[in-house]
Amino acid sequence: MKNIIVPIDFSEYSEYALQTAAILAKKNDSKIIALHMLELSDAFLSHGENELAAEAVFFIKMAEKKFEKFLDKPYLEGVKVTRIVKHLKVFKEVSKVAEEHNADLVVMGSRGSSGVKEVFLGSNTEKVVRYSEIPVLVVKEAPEGLEFDNVVFASNFLQKSLSSYLNASRLFGHLGSSFKLLFVNLPGEQFYSTEEIEDRIKGFLEEAHGNTDKYADVSVCSDYTVEKGILSFGKKVDANLIVLPTNGRTGLAHFFEGSISEDVANHAKVPVMTIKIKK
Repeated sequence: MKNIIVPIDFSEYSEYALQTAAILAKKNDSKIIALHMLELSDAFLSHGENELAAEAVFFIKMAEKKFEKFLDKPYLEGVKVTRIVKHLKVFKEVSKVAEEHNADLVVMGSRGSSGVKEVFLGSNTEKVVRYSEIPVLVVKEAPEGLEFDNVVFASNFLQKSLSSYLNASRLFGHLGSSFKLLFVNLPGEQFYSTEEIEDRIKGFLEEAHGNTDKYADVSVCSDYTVEKGILSFGKKVDANLIVLPTNGRTGLAHFFEGSISEDVANHAKVPVMTIKIKK
């Protein structure tokens, strides 16, 4: 993990992300790329080219001054930070910057407080998750310790999730983390028998590793929604990170259906990492 991108909007949530990235950078001798997407209104964009260029320079300079102040933090001492200001809020730019700087991870803050679904949907975070080709780590509060030693990877264990699983397995194997696998069984037409689940997951692991040794780390829970099952299991095992595969541009809406009770949602404070499914 050499380069970490942190999108910055100067909110307390982006500072949580910056604090998290600083901890990871110090542990892994990584560089932070702080990225601010400067949003310009439609009215502004309708100006002539000369006027646009002059005003763009003005707003970019203002953003850079604010950026400099925002990044003047004690916890960044000893960490190499590169500042980048883009003059349009185009979320594909995050992937472009990631590619240009050979980044390994995006760390974002989110104000979502109603569970995994609301962390992503209808937010800038969801848009970054949708376009990012590299893993995205979403945090909701200031980090404390940040030891990802008890990780839950939740999946339906279909073949298309294999690339995400292998990426996560390599990453957290390198970190020496406990890596639990979770399948959430749902009622109704989406219900699977114990034998069906076992056959699917063992086939998945056989393709991934050439053996089924990791089946000992598999848990199956039954719940009314995938989201509720993930959060309940995470709480039960005291997970400090939840990892999810995502289909990229289709977002996460398809993965989370139904609602989640406020009681469970209030406990969804652990960081969540998404890893894009490679086609």
